[in-house]
Amino acid sequence: MLHDAHAVPQIVSDAEWQLARDSLLAREKHLTRESDALAAERRRLPMVRIDKDYVFEGPDGPARLVDLFAGRRQLILFHVMFGPDDAEVCSGCAMTVDSIGHLAHLHARDTTVVLVSRAPQPRLRAHRQRMGWAVPWYSSFGTPFNADFGRTRDGSERSGISVFLRSGQDVYRTYFTSSRGDEQLGSVWSFLDLTPYGRQENWEVSPEGWPQTPPYEWWRLHDDYSGDPAAEGCCQTRR
Repeated sequence: MLHDAHAVPQIVSDAEWQLARDSLLAREKHLTRESDALAAERRRLPMVRIDKDYVFEGPDGPARLVDLFAGRRQLILFHVMFGPDDAEVCSGCAMTVDSIGHLAHLHARDTTVVLVSRAPQPRLRAHRQRMGWAVPWYSSFGTPFNADFGRTRDGSERSGISVFLRSGQDVYRTYFTSSRGDEQLGSVWSFLDLTPYGRQENWEVSPEGWPQTPPYEWWRLHDDYSGDPAAEGCCQTRR
């Protein structure tokens, strides 16, 4: 890789830097508002019922699609590229999984995150241990799941994020993204913004009846979500 050691940003005065920063900040704030509006539109997407009874091989044995929710209402499923004949998991998918934070924060918003790949469970278990991942990883080996969701075509694996909503034992698909659509994922907020209920905070523009609580008040240290979510909370204010 060619690199010019002298290739650095322009050097300016404090006043010039502040003007440039203020101009960029205005654009950043506009982008934030546009992102909020896009998430609000995402929460209004229709959904489709999943009628096929998929059975995966999980870390603790067979599991149906509804079991992957672990009793929660929302499920974010990362289709990880790791086929039966692949030597190891896709490095790009691995980078995305490496970016996932502590799952307790998502669980507090009734949302589960899982990984699914076609490689058999023993190989997933070995890679999960090697990578030090906490996210549950399920094998769809021997099932039509990957093909049905367009994640295996002509023997090649494809990545993607599918979002599901559970109503009792019924499962519905609400959203999907792939390619550069998962580049911004990693923070709790980025994942919740993909879901039908969003961050579930009362500043969001959501359909009537959506679960919502005041912002910041539900935030906790990840080992403290057993307490009252309305107690104390964070001191920040939304801007």
